[in-house]
Amino acid sequence: MSETTISIINNQITESFTFGKVAKQANGSVWYKQGNAVLIATVAVDKEPVKEDFLPLTVQYIEKSYAAAKIPGGFIKRESKPSDFETLTSRIVDRSLRPLFPKGFNYPITITVLVVSSDSSVDMQLAAIHAANSALLTSNIPVSKSVAAVRVGIIDDEVVHNPSLDIQERSQLDLLVVGSADEVIMIEMRTIQTESKSNVLPEDQLITIVANAGMEINNASNRYYQEFIKLKNSVLELELFSKDADMELEEYISSNFADDVYDAICHMAKSERSNALDSLKDKIISKLLSENIEVEEGSLYHALSSYKAKVSRAMILNEKKRADGRKLDEVRPITIETNLLPSVHGSCLFTRGQTQALVTVTLGDKKDAQMYELITDKTSRSESFMVHYNFPGFSVGDSKPIGPTNRRELGHGNLAKRALECTVSLEPNQSVRVVSEILESNGSSSMATVCGGSLALCAAGVNVESLVAGIAMGLMSDGEKYAVLTDIMGLEDFEGDMDFKVAGTISGVSAMQMDIKLHGISIDIIKDTLMEAKKGKEHILSIMLSAQESMKPSLALPKTEYFSVPVTKIVDIIGKAGTTIREIIEKFEVSIDLDRDKGGVKLSGQDEQKLQEAKAYIQNIADAPVREQMVYELGKIYQGKVKKIMDFGVFVEMPDGYDALLHISKVDKSRVNNLSERYSVDDIIDVIVLEQSGKKIELATPVFVA
Repeated sequence: MSETTISIINNQITESFTFGKVAKQANGSVWYKQGNAVLIATVAVDKEPVKEDFLPLTVQYIEKSYAAAKIPGGFIKRESKPSDFETLTSRIVDRSLRPLFPKGFNYPITITVLVVSSDSSVDMQLAAIHAANSALLTSNIPVSKSVAAVRVGIIDDEVVHNPSLDIQERSQLDLLVVGSADEVIMIEMRTIQTESKSNVLPEDQLITIVANAGMEINNASNRYYQEFIKLKNSVLELELFSKDADMELEEYISSNFADDVYDAICHMAKSERSNALDSLKDKIISKLLSENIEVEEGSLYHALSSYKAKVSRAMILNEKKRADGRKLDEVRPITIETNLLPSVHGSCLFTRGQTQALVTVTLGDKKDAQMYELITDKTSRSESFMVHYNFPGFSVGDSKPIGPTNRRELGHGNLAKRALECTVSLEPNQSVRVVSEILESNGSSSMATVCGGSLALCAAGVNVESLVAGIAMGLMSDGEKYAVLTDIMGLEDFEGDMDFKVAGTISGVSAMQMDIKLHGISIDIIKDTLMEAKKGKEHILSIMLSAQESMKPSLALPKTEYFSVPVTKIVDIIGKAGTTIREIIEKFEVSIDLDRDKGGVKLSGQDEQKLQEAKAYIQNIADAPVREQMVYELGKIYQGKVKKIMDFGVFVEMPDGYDALLHISKVDKSRVNNLSERYSVDDIIDVIVLEQSGKKIELATPVFVA
């Protein structure tokens, strides 16, 4: 392909796409530019397919430090472990592009997006989606649809599409919608707390906002398609994975074992269902062998899986019946225990069906906040509210060791954080860490984290304006009719067409995440899903509210006092070289956090009586009258104590306790080589005040003046 540049203005963004300029040995590539941001997106495919029926897609979004004129920090001066933002952006690009691939595409494919020049005003996630999309559409991969993304904010009660990053900082909403033509493919959404008040969106308002974003996406994706499809390379002839060869075997299963498959699916427990299907597979093999019919076990597995999926979908679409016997809009049974861990600040064991999350809350101060950097920022940031999600193998019966945090765990933790954050008001200088240990999983463990996390925060005494519940919604569709499922379990997630997670308070939605396996869904389906999710969310909140009312505080919860003192008194509380504050900490067994700018004092300790005694002690210091500084008579001799000896002079404590400087040049008229030979700490010496300006006092020796 010869070098070709296309400039497109869509949704208030001017983008430049240059093809045939870089990475020409990749299956597809683009040099993308927006403002001063430059991204290189590439697509590379392996010609050897995997044996399984799944899409082995890997997306890597990588920010280079040099893109922001920085050298990586730390001991090793090169990029290493991806940041949370890089990992989350990789997931967003993956979820946006995965539905574009044709069914049966099972060739390993890697999409890489490199940020080689940054711009603090550019939305890098939108840029990454559009760059990767253009590289994929113009590649020789059999993809013939284009996506487009729109970021939506609410600034001063006005809905804004694709706001710049500085404007987005003031937004009450962070909504990312990705779609193709008139269908939505991916949604990532959160509301943002304003003025220490929770900020959620009612479902009907959210539907209108998504629908309007969909119209922008329709125009943009069609424009991209028209421009890029003309540059598409000759498509590779790749054989797609097909189960057609198993149709005869599938028909055999249908004719002889239909009732057995139906009964196996209807087993309540996930493990029982799996065991029943394994037993059924052995039963089918035995019957085939008795009839002298040879079959590969792999072929039988695919045929049985295919037939099971068809039966599962037919049960829901035709019979309105789910595998565990629930109605389509029914939530699984819920049990809740709070503060069951005696040495933890706050804890909750939240169980919904066969999904169980043990969520804990730990309180800290500002020094416990997580430091991080963004390529678009010149300075580092701190994260005072953290949510960490862990998914060990035993939660689904897998025998594997616990390893480093993976992309899925990071993404689920981030979703839970976004859901909870807008209802949490931290005290000054407070940090909070929420940790979710998934002990059992059969669908929707991230939403169990939201429910358990909200209750654990309450159990730890954190300021929470409203309880937050989360629910995962699913979809079964045959192209003509569809069914929305409430509180999906693992089977429905695996066999279904959509995973739509909705979290919020009784007043509306605080966070949302949608992924689909179809090529896109309509606004009507999104509307139906949100309305059903609202009913499920309200049901869960009613159970959570009952648990909150019977909640007892944790015995491990530290006693805390917040109060204010005059800013000018902070120095007296600290004392000289920190002696006073250390004395208070040791005497009363408390920790003290001071806000020098606002005069805030935070006391924490396990003993309530000692805490109150420490508070009274500090308030006595703060209430003491201000000590006025002595006004010295210039030229008069005073006696002072040597406090510190430096190369340039001696610090002397004057009679009123203030320190003054006796500079080496004012010691005497002769040359002084070493002050430490002339003076020792705590010596009482005669000095004359040469000049006084506020707390700045300049001294000399009588010999010098004479």
